Amino acid sequence: MTTSVLCAIDINRPEAEAKVLQIAWKLAQMDGARMDVVTVLPDFGRPVVGGYFKEGHAETALEHARAHLTGFVEGVLGPEANAQIRHVVVNGTTYHEILTVAEKSQADLIVLGAHRPDLKDYLLGPNAARVVRHAQASVYVVR
Repeated sequence: MTTSVLCAIDINRPEAEAKVLQIAWKLAQMDGARMDVVTVLPDFGRPVVGGYFKEGHAETALEHARAHLTGFVEGVLGPEANAQIRHVVVNGTTYHEILTVAEKSQADLIVLGAHRPDLKDYLLGPNAARVVRHAQASVYVVR
């Protein structure tokens, strides 16, 4: 029985991610599980990259992403469902942050989308494949 579902969303791809979110919500509802939704921003705070942005840019970006994620979830699932979901916005490496949030939230199931792989994905491995390989929880991949 699933008690906690983590749905990883790329807020830059709303059309594709709406399906992922809907499936995750249905899976959570089947078992009466708690659902968390996470989105990961690139880590712009590193010294090499961070020097090109204004001070406080990372915090502003996180706040903007949280508002965007909350609005996206509400638009796809409605305000009642949105009120029941915990929204998590982190920055860093996508697959690593998804795995970290899954572990901290004790997720039994991770739901995420996967795009059609291209040649570079076969050499480096996409985020979805890394999550599948390294997750301690079950992973449901939506194509």
